[in-house]
Amino acid sequence: MPLDPASPLARLLDAPMRPGRVVWIGLRPARREPMQSKEMATLDPAKGLIGDHYSSRTGGARHVTLIQAEHLVAIAAHLGLETVAPGQLRRNIVVSGLNLLALKGRYLHLGDALLEVTGECHPCSRMEEILGSGGYNAVRGHGGITARVVAGGVVRIEDEVARAERA
Repeated sequence: MPLDPASPLARLLDAPMRPGRVVWIGLRPARREPMQSKEMATLDPAKGLIGDHYSSRTGGARHVTLIQAEHLVAIAAHLGLETVAPGQLRRNIVVSGLNLLALKGRYLHLGDALLEVTGECHPCSRMEEILGSGGYNAVRGHGGITARVVAGGVVRIEDEVARAERA
């Protein structure tokens, strides 16, 4: 059942949100290959993130994966590590200063592009392989979000990430 737009909860969900910033961009050139850190990337509504190995077979719902830099710190703490590198989690975009889960089911501006947040990005079994024992559970609840590209554009390090109105 849809939420009544006049309800107190709907007003809270629509309350202002401070924008965040892109702090890392990564592409997976092929399955099981290391992530390649980039200064910029191109997002396309038909293909997703150009240069990422998922770009030609995503079906749209998982064009791009995003995670919060703040969650990298939490994951490292859960594992007793000083840091976890963005590429280890195999997400495409790392942002800081914005609660991504608050955007679930909504739209966001990422650089010049417009994305629709399609869901949570749950960890895969590779987290045990990459992060070691306990890696899968450390990422649970901190894996970020998946998004579909609605309007293409370019995203660069330091670009703003902000909630957007429906396309």
